[in-house]
Formats: sequence, structure tokens, C-alpha cells
Amino acid sequence: MSSIEGEKHANPISAWLILILATACGLIAANLYYAQPLVGPISSALGLSSGAVGLIVTLTQIGYGIGLLFIVPLGDILENRKLVVVSLLLTVVALALAAVVKSAALFLTVSLFIGLGSVAAQILVPYAAQLSPDATRGRNVGNVMSGLLLGIMLARPISSIVAEFWGWRAVYYLSATAILVLALLLAMVLPARRALTTTRYSVLLGSMLHLLKTTPILQRRAIYHACVFATFSLFWTTVPLLLTSPMFHFSQKEVALFALLGVVGAVAAPVAGRFADRGWTRPVTGIALVLVIISGILPLVIQGSSTFALVTLVISAILLDMGVSANLVIGQRAILSLGAEFRSRLNGLYMAIFFAGGAIGSATGGWAYAIGGWNAALLIGIALPVIAFIYYTTEKK
Repeated sequence: MSSIEGEKHANPISAWLILILATACGLIAANLYYAQPLVGPISSALGLSSGAVGLIVTLTQIGYGIGLLFIVPLGDILENRKLVVVSLLLTVVALALAAVVKSAALFLTVSLFIGLGSVAAQILVPYAAQLSPDATRGRNVGNVMSGLLLGIMLARPISSIVAEFWGWRAVYYLSATAILVLALLLAMVLPARRALTTTRYSVLLGSMLHLLKTTPILQRRAIYHACVFATFSLFWTTVPLLLTSPMFHFSQKEVALFALLGVVGAVAAPVAGRFADRGWTRPVTGIALVLVIISGILPLVIQGSSTFALVTLVISAILLDMGVSANLVIGQRAILSLGAEFRSRLNGLYMAIFFAGGAIGSATGGWAYAIGGWNAALLIGIALPVIAFIYYTTEKK
């Protein structure tokens, strides 16, 4: 197939290719979250101590963070299709090993590599932007990000259900098979995209700090989303604890159903992308931040174990996911419009910064819930997007 060079394309990217990219991003990103509801049975099977249980998820996230900073930037200097396929094959091997290993140390090691290989999703996002003409870039990025967000949101309930019927190892077997099929499909259908720069890898990595220092849009958008993604992670870390507490007495199946209802919020991603294409980036950003703030205020005001309180939690989850989805797409659209030659580096930095915010939110949420309960977690979850909104008011119109 012919290479994709520059921003001028004879034909817009086809709807079926966008669908494939969205599905691919969802399947890949889900690998980061399958283990979260499974840490109990995994630790029991492998003999992990209670103090080490958190490493199952943490090491996957660390691997992802390493990949964002050291693998994703390679998209600026290497042919993207090959880079994606190689990353996915690495993920397949790691997932297959996770399904069969009996040693806790080996499982934790392959968890790191699952995260490392899963950054292929963040190579595909700038790839979709590169294939898209400017007039539809926001819409296309939004559609692709909808797939990624759906993968993140569906991973937990899907892994819970699969593990309940077939055991936790089946989750890794099924994911390894799905990613292998995906790698073969992408190798066949993706157009090649040659790099627009020949920079050496060492120089490439060195340039990332310079890009961060000299790109105000990246700084601003990363701070916005680090705050809202921290609230997102805090909420989804603590709300299962609330739902399974004596207040609601939810089973794991019911928690999974609650998480599925929150998926409705992902519809905001393509809508936000369309608004960004029309030049409405600033007002949509403000709306997204306000939605996240409201999602924290509602359950703080309306509490208890009544049906009304539960419905309020569902509405809060949907509003939260809508705000986070919209803000993510608006941010990526702005960043990926800055320059084709360093898109992968900008995207890697953006994702790494807000992913760190998410990790902080998750850790802080668990600590706050243990110390001060649900209200303490909510107050932190409200404060973070409020900080982002105050910073947003300083943005030039």
C-alpha cells in the first residue's frame, strides 16, 4: 500500500477504517483494566500477600507509562503500522503468559509487559489524526477515542463476568486471542504511514522535554485532563466500595451492571469532536469541566440508601464519563492539530501526564475512603476539577 505523507489526502478516511481503529483502541486499552476486579482471585491463586495485591494493577500502569514515554514517540520516526503490530504481538505473548504462569513474580513481570505493549492504542490515535483532513479531524479522533473509552469502561464488568463463569485465567486467554486476531487484521488493512522526520531516537527523547516547555496548549490541556481523570479514577475506585458496603449490599454482578450504565457517557466523545471541528473548543471545555464538578456534587448532596440516592449515583457516573470523554477528545484534537512531525511525542506526553493524574486520583481515593469515607473521597473528587476550572478561566478567548 502507498504511504501516507503530509496532511493532504485524495480521499477522506473511510468510516469502516475509523470503526476498525476505534475497535482496536478499545480492545487494546481494556487490557489495562481487566485485572482490577480480579485482584482477589489472582492473588489467592498465585499466593500474593495482601500487601502486594496492588502491584498487579500498579505494574501494568507503570508499564503503560513507560511505553507512553519511550515507545509512543517512535511513531514520529518509524512506520506506524509495523510499530503497532510489533507492540500488539508483544502484548499477545504477555497475555498468554499471564494465563498460564503459576509464579507470582512471573505474573507481576508479564503484567508490566501487558501495559508496555498496550500503548499501541496511543500510536493509533495520532495515526487516525494523520489520516484525517483538518475539517473532520476532531470527529474522527472523537470516534476513535469513543472506542478506547468504551474499552476502558467495559473492561471491568466484562472481566468480572468472564471470571465468574470460566475463571480469571480465561480473561487472559480470550484477550490474547482477540489481540492476535487484531494484530493480523491491522497488518492487512492499515495503510502504511512513513515518518515525517528522521530524527535519531536519543534526540527524539531529548526533544520531549523541550516540547513540553514550549507548547502552552499541551501544558494547559494536560493539566485540565490530569485533574478530571484523577476524579474519574477516584470515583471508579471508591464507588464499588460504597456499593458493596452495608449501605447498598451490591454483589459483584450488580457492581458490573452499575459500571455498564456509566458507559453511556462515552457518547460525548464524538459529539465533542464535532464541536471542536466547528471551532467551539473553549466553550465545550468549560461544559466538560462543569459536568465533572456536578458529578461530584450530586452524590454529596443526595445521600443514603434510597432508590433516589442510587439513581443519583447512576446519573453522576454518566455525567462524569461524559465530561471526561468530551474533555479528552477536545484536548487530543487541539494537541494533534499542532504539527504532524511531532504528533506521537505530543500525544505520549499528554497521555503520560493525565495518566499520572489518574494514578494519583485512584491512590488518593482509596486513602480518603479508608480515612474519611465516601464524603471525603467526593470532596477531593470535586476539588480537582474545580482547580482545573479556575485555571480554565485564565485561558485567553
